[in-house]
Amino acid sequence: MIEIDKVIQYSQDLKLLYVEDNQDAREMTVMIFEEFFDDIVVAEDGEDGYEKFKENDIDLIITDINMPKLNGLDMCEKIRKIDKEVPIIVLSAHNEDNFFTDSINIGVNGYLLKPIDISQLSTLIFQIVQKYKYILEAKNNLHLLKEYQEVTNESSIVSKTNLKGIITYINNAFCEISGYTQEELIGKNHNIVRHPDNPKSIFEDMWNTIQKKKKIWKGIVRNKTKSGKSYYVDSVVKPILDINGNILEYISLRNDITDIMNPAKQLVTAIKNFQDPILVYIKLDKFDMLEEFYDDDMIEKIQDKVTIYLHDTFSNSYDFEKIYQLGHGNYAFIIDYTLFKNNEPEFIKKLKNYQEQIKDDTINVENITYDISVLMSVVYEKNKILESARLGIKKLLKNKKYFMVANNLANIEQEKAKENMKIVSMIKEAIYNSRIVSYFQPIIDNKTRKIVKYESLVRLIDEDSNILSPYYFLETSKKSNYYSKITSIVLGHSFGILRNCQVDISINLSAIDIEQKSTREKILQHLEDNKENSSRVVFELLEDEAIKDFNVIKSFIVDVKKYGVKIAIDDFGSGYSNYERLLDYQPDILKIDGCLIRDIETSSYSLSAVKSIVTFAKEQNLQIIAEYIENESIFNIVKDLGIDFSQGYYFGKPEPLNR
Repeated sequence: MIEIDKVIQYSQDLKLLYVEDNQDAREMTVMIFEEFFDDIVVAEDGEDGYEKFKENDIDLIITDINMPKLNGLDMCEKIRKIDKEVPIIVLSAHNEDNFFTDSINIGVNGYLLKPIDISQLSTLIFQIVQKYKYILEAKNNLHLLKEYQEVTNESSIVSKTNLKGIITYINNAFCEISGYTQEELIGKNHNIVRHPDNPKSIFEDMWNTIQKKKKIWKGIVRNKTKSGKSYYVDSVVKPILDINGNILEYISLRNDITDIMNPAKQLVTAIKNFQDPILVYIKLDKFDMLEEFYDDDMIEKIQDKVTIYLHDTFSNSYDFEKIYQLGHGNYAFIIDYTLFKNNEPEFIKKLKNYQEQIKDDTINVENITYDISVLMSVVYEKNKILESARLGIKKLLKNKKYFMVANNLANIEQEKAKENMKIVSMIKEAIYNSRIVSYFQPIIDNKTRKIVKYESLVRLIDEDSNILSPYYFLETSKKSNYYSKITSIVLGHSFGILRNCQVDISINLSAIDIEQKSTREKILQHLEDNKENSSRVVFELLEDEAIKDFNVIKSFIVDVKKYGVKIAIDDFGSGYSNYERLLDYQPDILKIDGCLIRDIETSSYSLSAVKSIVTFAKEQNLQIIAEYIENESIFNIVKDLGIDFSQGYYFGKPEPLNR
C-alpha cells in the first residue's frame, strides 16, 4: 500500500483543476484534495472548467461527468485539443459506466468512484504523478538536448554519417569553413574535404577505433576547402549505438585550430602529411643582435614583415602553402620534391640565387629599415627531415656559412651521439680502473739543448691496451661529468712528478677547468701543499670561445702567481689567441702554435708570423716556446729567430716518467 505522505511529496507542487457542479460535494471533496495539493483551481461546471484551464497552467484535472452547460467528458475532449498530455481523472458514479468507452477515446488517465476512497485516490494520484514526472523529465531533457545542440552547432563543426561513411547531416559551421553548400556535401564521403597529404594511417586508426572497437576517436586532421586551401581541425568521432550495442550512425565534432595551432606543430603535421617534401629552413642572420637592439613588440613586427617578404619572394617560383613563422628569426616552407627530383642541381642553384637576392633587399617597419640576410638549410631526404634542417642551421652558424644541403644530417649526428656514448663509457671505465695516465714531453733550452721543462699530457689506455691521445676522448669528456675528474687525475700526476724532478712541469688548463670552483680550489690546495716547488709550475692556458667569465680567469691568475707560478699562453698565433688577450692574462711565456712552426721551412707567411710574435715577445720580456720541432732544420730556424725553448718529436715524444 502506498503511503499518503509519499504521495503528497510528489503532488503538493502540482496545480489541480477540480470540476464539480454540486456545491456540497465540491466543498467536501476540496477538503480531501487540500491534503494532496497546495494549489487548487475549482470550477462549477464543464464550461467554467474549460475556461479556467485556458487561464491557468494546470498540471492535473479531476472532473465530474454529469454537469450542466458542458458535461465533464465534453470538456475533456475540448481540453485534449489544446493539451494532449495533461493528466485527467474522471469522478464516476456506479450508474455512469455508459460513459466508460467515451472516456477511453478521449484519453482519460484514471477513474475515481464516488464517494472518494482516500486509498484509491492516493494510488491513482501516485501513478499519474509518477507518469507525469517522467513526461516532464523527458520534456526537460529534450529541451536541454536542443540547448546543447544549439551550443554545439555554434561552437563546433558538426557532421553525421551513415554506416558507410556517407554524410547525412552537416551544420552551418561545416559549410562556412569548407566553402561547400549543404547540397554539395550531403550524400558525399568525407573525402571531399580531406587533404590528399593526410597519411592513410590516420583514417585506418580512426575506422578501427569507431567501427571495430566502437569507441571514440580523437585526432588532428588536415582538411582542404573547396578552393584548395588547407585548414586543421581537432576532431572527435563517436559511434552512436542502440541499446543492443549496434552502431546506428557516426557523429563528428570538430574545432578549427588552424590559427591557434603552434606553427612548429603545424610544420611537423604538414611534413608528415607530405608524400615527398622538400623542407627549406631559413634563419635571419645575426638575429641575436636584432634582439639586443629592439623590444619584443618591434621584433615581432619585423618577423611578421619578413614572413610577408619571404612569401612574396619565393611564391613567384615555388608552389607552397604557407611560410611557417617559427619564432627567433626562424622560418620554413615545404614544396613537392617530385617537381625537382630530376633536376636537383638547378633547384639548389636557384635557391642560392634567391638567397643572394635577399641580401640586397630591405624591409621597412615603422621608422626602421632592416637589411635582410638569411641562412638557408635545405633537406629533401625523408627521414628526420626537420631535425636535419635545424642541425644544418646550427652548423651554418658555427662555421659562419650561409647555405647547405643538410640531407641525413640528423642520422649522422645520431651516429655521432652513439659514438660519443661509447667514448663516455670508455672514459668512465678507464677512470674506474686507473687507466687515465699522464705522459710527459720534454721542452729543451735552445742554447744548451738540455731539458728544462716537461709538459704534462693526458692519455687514456683502453681495454685493448691501446694508448689514446686527448684527440680521441677529451672533447667528448667535456660534454659529460668526467672532464673535471680527468683534470683532477692529471693534477695529481703532475704534482707528484714535480716533487721528484728538478725541472719545471707545465700543466694544461682550459677555461672549463678554471671556471669550475671545485677545480680552482683543488689547484690552490696542490700549490699550498707544494709551496717549496710551486715556482716550477707552469699553467698553460688553452683558449677557447667557451669562456664565460674573464674576471674569473684573471682572478685565478692573480691567485696562482702568488705562489710563483708562471702563466703560458698555448697555441699562440692561431685560433682565439690575440695580442689584446695578453693584457688580461699577463703571461710569462708564449707557446707558438704548431701549425706555424710546422710550415716555417716552406711558408713565408708562417715565417713572417713567427718573426712578429718573437719581436713582440722580446719587447715585452716574454719567454717563447716553439712547438712541433720535428727535425734539425726547423730547430735551426727557430733558434736563429731567438726563440728560447723547443718542444717536439725531434727532442722527445711524450712518455711516462717515474715519480
